[in-house]
Amino acid sequence: MPSWDHSSEIGLSPSAGSRKCLRLEAEGLPVIQILGDKFPCTLVAQKIDLPEYQGEPDEISIRKCQEAARQVQGPVLVEDTCLCFNALGGLPGPYIKWFLEKLKPEGLHQLLEGFQDKSAYALCTFAFSTGDPNEPVRLFRGRTMGRIVVPRGCRDFGWDPCFQPDGYEQTYAEMPKAEKNTISHRFRALLALQEYFSSLTPGVGDDHPSWGSGEG
Repeated sequence: MPSWDHSSEIGLSPSAGSRKCLRLEAEGLPVIQILGDKFPCTLVAQKIDLPEYQGEPDEISIRKCQEAARQVQGPVLVEDTCLCFNALGGLPGPYIKWFLEKLKPEGLHQLLEGFQDKSAYALCTFAFSTGDPNEPVRLFRGRTMGRIVVPRGCRDFGWDPCFQPDGYEQTYAEMPKAEKNTISHRFRALLALQEYFSSLTPGVGDDHPSWGSGEG
């Protein structure tokens, strides 16, 4: 049986005007901060209980989005984050939360002690469903390449202290938030998401087919 947990989900519902309302899970504040007022939807916090699925990142994102849409009975957007070590074939990947809980940033770095390849990438995926189970889930991905290093910087945000993006001397944790938000995996995924929704004509959203489907 899958375990249940709170994940980052965003439910879509029509608003009174031409803008749609995105109900955002409580951890979605950084999403609001990054998108600012450029996103063509109103953002509001919400939580949805979802199973912790197993599988490849895309598969997990799709299944979680489908389940969220079933619960919401309408359009929904789900966020997932992975940290992938190339030397380990992509692990921890979508299981980074459990690795981090047990090993902390120091332990994540030690996982690669026996490997010359310290390269890694951070992956963020937003999965969007129109709410119609017959339509495919659309994926918006953002990836930032980097390497795993001895932890440095603040310890207030997960594995940030041990991930140093390519081209930078600082880890995520050492970067000013404004700078990190211009290069992060989440920012790149949000750009793809923003581009998609911004391409919709004003007022679109009352009928699911107009939102489009498929893979981003």
